Amino acid sequence: MRLARRAGIDAFALNIGTDAFTDTQLDYAYASAATNHMKVFLSFDFNSWNPSDFSSVGTKIAKYANHSAQLSVDDKVFVSTFIGDALNVADLRAKAGVPIFFAPNFSPGSSNFQELDAAFNWMGWPNNGANKAPSSSANFTVRDGDVAYMNALAGKDYVAPASPWFFTHYGPEVPYSKNWVFPAEGQWVQRWQDLLGLETRFVEIVSWNDYGESHYVGPLSSQHTDDGNSKWTNDMPHGAWLTLATPFIRAFRAGATSPAKYINRDLIVYWYRPNPLSLNCDATDTTMLDAFNSSGEYFHGKPNGWETETDTIFVTALLKSPGNITVVSGNGTFQFNAVQGVNAFTVPMGVGSQIFGLWRGGKVVLQETSPMNVTEICACGNYNFNAYVGRVPSSREKDQLQPAGTALLTNGIRVPPAQCVAVTGSAGEVGDDDGSVSFSESTSETFASSESTSESSTNQKRAWGSPSRWEWIRGWRDFVDLG
Repeated sequence: MRLARRAGIDAFALNIGTDAFTDTQLDYAYASAATNHMKVFLSFDFNSWNPSDFSSVGTKIAKYANHSAQLSVDDKVFVSTFIGDALNVADLRAKAGVPIFFAPNFSPGSSNFQELDAAFNWMGWPNNGANKAPSSSANFTVRDGDVAYMNALAGKDYVAPASPWFFTHYGPEVPYSKNWVFPAEGQWVQRWQDLLGLETRFVEIVSWNDYGESHYVGPLSSQHTDDGNSKWTNDMPHGAWLTLATPFIRAFRAGATSPAKYINRDLIVYWYRPNPLSLNCDATDTTMLDAFNSSGEYFHGKPNGWETETDTIFVTALLKSPGNITVVSGNGTFQFNAVQGVNAFTVPMGVGSQIFGLWRGGKVVLQETSPMNVTEICACGNYNFNAYVGRVPSSREKDQLQPAGTALLTNGIRVPPAQCVAVTGSAGEVGDDDGSVSFSESTSETFASSESTSESSTNQKRAWGSPSRWEWIRGWRDFVDLG
């Protein structure tokens, strides 16, 4: 939570189901938030809750409404959901017995938005309108979602999503098998630039710790159990994405249209998949085996939508003054002129080492080699469409899964575990306050939030923001240790 607070995030969305451990975990989360001067709020996951059970939902809201860590907006208890469009909002408000600021993840056109205070759009990635990657005949952008929600809200507050990635690859080793990608690739920077001009009150980052869908911006090293995602998250840190977002978060909170004012140190952030698209892992990937597929989300081999990905290295430079950015990817060498502020570049992926540098006046200012090579080896025997995210200068802290976070690793692989260790690279970085961005406290009325998650069978998660413009992070339901 301290890491999120330093980044300018105001609250965590606690995405909860009906698991037996829910209340215990909520007690931990609220206590940790109070200790760390963070706010939290309930987000009811209607993959678990029944929309007809407004009574239980209202009772849960009332239980935590007066806690010091509860997020309030306009003097109302802030409440959200994941889906749940059939919920009777009037009955819910009556049962809660306290004023609530209700901002659910309802779909435009499927419910009466006039009953809401705001609405949250979870779909933070290009898609086909049916929860899969876009196609030539059906391509809905994140901006299309913004327009649909804002039109349906007719002037009411909109909770806009910001998400860096999406990849999930569960095989028959778990009962919730699913295997697809959304083509997020370079959208993290572009999305933040769009949000600075969107004039929305809230932003929700999807997500803080949803390792199962690969859009986590929080540390791998946080205490959590393994729901089977370790076969693609092991040694794949994302913390530098949070560092990259921080000046944008500060700008959003201040109502600024550019993050340049909040960049006070040179920084290069880079990300890429560990393998080219041509790599064939069919012989050893667990998703080549049959699995229960009532959801229709399970596909054999490469994840559904893989054709929408590209073999690309993504590089963003945050600079205090102009310079030259150099990138070496395998046998390819590239150089770019970069201006003061935000610079985004791409280069073709090359097999081998990845080197990133900043030059000024013919002299090296920064240069490092990524700990993760691009290889033509099936790490852990599986396809891995997750992103490795690093930075120059590298972080002081290393970020890697703890033993509990790799507990199911051997269940999800068909090769010796030593093969994972041999080819997945070394531990990466956790985002930290290293002076690369400004961390001064904001006094404006702005919200920032983050989604926190746990390992329940539904595997859905999210994130958020502070009083007139907010930033939130949504997470899964494993929030035993958010401090």
